This record gives sequence, C-alpha cells and structure tokens, in this order.
Amino acid sequence: MEGVMMAGKTVNVTAVRRKNKSIEFFEVPRKDIAWVTNLKKIPLLRGIVAIVESSAKGAQHLNFSAEKYAEDEGGEEEAQSSSKKGGFGNLSMILGVAVVGVLSFLFGKFVFTLVPAFIEQLLFQNVFDNQILHNLLEGVIKIILLLGYIYFISLTPLIKRLFQYHGAEHKVISAYEAGKELTVSNVQKFNTLHYRCGSSFIVFTVIVGVIVYSFFEYDNLWERLLLRIILLPVVIGLSYEVLRLTNSVRETPVLRYLGYPGLWLQKLTTKEPDDSQVEVSIASFQRMLEIEAELLQSRGTAKSGQAVS
Repeated sequence: MEGVMMAGKTVNVTAVRRKNKSIEFFEVPRKDIAWVTNLKKIPLLRGIVAIVESSAKGAQHLNFSAEKYAEDEGGEEEAQSSSKKGGFGNLSMILGVAVVGVLSFLFGKFVFTLVPAFIEQLLFQNVFDNQILHNLLEGVIKIILLLGYIYFISLTPLIKRLFQYHGAEHKVISAYEAGKELTVSNVQKFNTLHYRCGSSFIVFTVIVGVIVYSFFEYDNLWERLLLRIILLPVVIGLSYEVLRLTNSVRETPVLRYLGYPGLWLQKLTTKEPDDSQVEVSIASFQRMLEIEAELLQSRGTAKSGQAVS
C-alpha cells in the first residue's frame, strides 16, 4: 500500500493510493493532553516526548496503509471483518499499534547505541587508553553501520518506494513554503531534501553522543554499555535541541551549514518520486489544510456567536 502522512497543528492526515487508483484519507485529530503539553515546554524533555509521539503516529500510519492493502488484496470480506470490530476494538488496535511503534523505535535505538560501543571495545580496547578517542571511533563505527543499514534496505523495492514518498513529502512542503501552487509540475521542481526532516535528528544523536560520552569515564565494557543506556535520554533530548537550533538558523549564511550533516543523510533516506506519488502527497497535504481551515472557521464562528450573545 502506497501512502504518505502529513502532520498539521490540529490533525494528522494519511493519504493512500488504493488498488483502483483512488485516494483514501485517514484523519487523526491531534488531542492536547495537559501534562504532555507541559512537558513539551521543557527543554530536553520535549525532545523525548516528540520522538515518542512521532513513533506512535508513524505506527498508526503504517497500520492504516497495511489495512487498506489487505482490503484491496482480500476483497470485501476483509473490509467487513475490519469494520465489525467496533469502537473499542479499533481503539485497542490503535493503542496497540502506537505502543509497538514506540517499542520498535526504542529497540532500534538501543541496538545502534550498544552495538557500536561493543564493536569498538572489542577491536580497539588494547590499542590505546584515550577514552575520548575511543568515543570518536565509536561514533565513526555507528555512522558506518547506520549508513550501511540504510543503504542496503533502500535497495529493496518496498523501502525504495517508501523513500520516494518521503522525497515527495519534502517536495510538497518546500513548494508550499515557497508560495507555489501545489500542482505536480510545480512540486517536482523542488528538492527532496528539507531542513526539518527527522533524518537530521539521527545524525545529531551520533554527534551529540560522542560529546556527551566524553564527560564520563568507565573501567570496562559493561560500565561503558550501562552508561550508554543511562545517557540515552540525555543524548536524545540534546539532539532534539540541536535540531531545533539548526532549523532556526538555516537562513543565516554561515550557521546554515550546521544542518548539512542531516541533509547529507537525506540523500539516502529520500528518493526522487514519480508523478503519482507526488499526487498522493499533494492530496494528503491539501486535505490537512482543508481540515485545519474548517476548524479555524468553526472556532471563529463560535467566538462570534459568543460575543453576540
């Protein structure tokens, strides 16, 4: 199933291309929870909250896409079976998918945090004693493993299509920010790279991790691995703040280069989309804008009515 999710201020909209070439939408309102909103205002903690939310939303998007694919392949019986589950069943499924998405992110983060440290210790433990240099080598190994992993999975047809939709999403957002009409021909003129992409965050976790780990000493491999686990929330939080910083200074001539490592990684995580993929991305983005405009209008009407009364 092919689709893309666009996140707005009040709603997340996923658009998928069905087997009959039609486009179907999955609209999830963004509900503000008081204590979560408060956490988002606290530096360092807001990065962890943002990553958890992003993982949960991404899992819901993939689940919806998979459901529609199953319906297209299985026919009406599959669709009716899904619809008979009812409200509580659907709610349980959504919550379950969100939890799985978060756990998958955490598992991947632990793997790419601990494995490089283990490999570096195994290869270079007795070569020298400088722990800062050990941390730098660990960062290099992490980058190599990360780039290798992304490159090889991008060779599979499924992931290649996913990265094409990723590129289409960036193109649409760039065209909108440039004030261009969202047509396929206009959108295709833009680059697949974008400063605010989450791919940049991955690079920053490696760089920030090298710096943070350098402030803590360890005596053996197990202490080193334990430190990596304990410091993981700190690295995630700081990396998110660095990402926000690079976004805020991207128009500054010299400081804009701070965001380039993330853009370089996007050369692997995005691919040039075809016109049909851009069409789906435009549909998702425009539907998100429509819903948010309707919501703003309804709020304005409500306020106007209150003022009259």
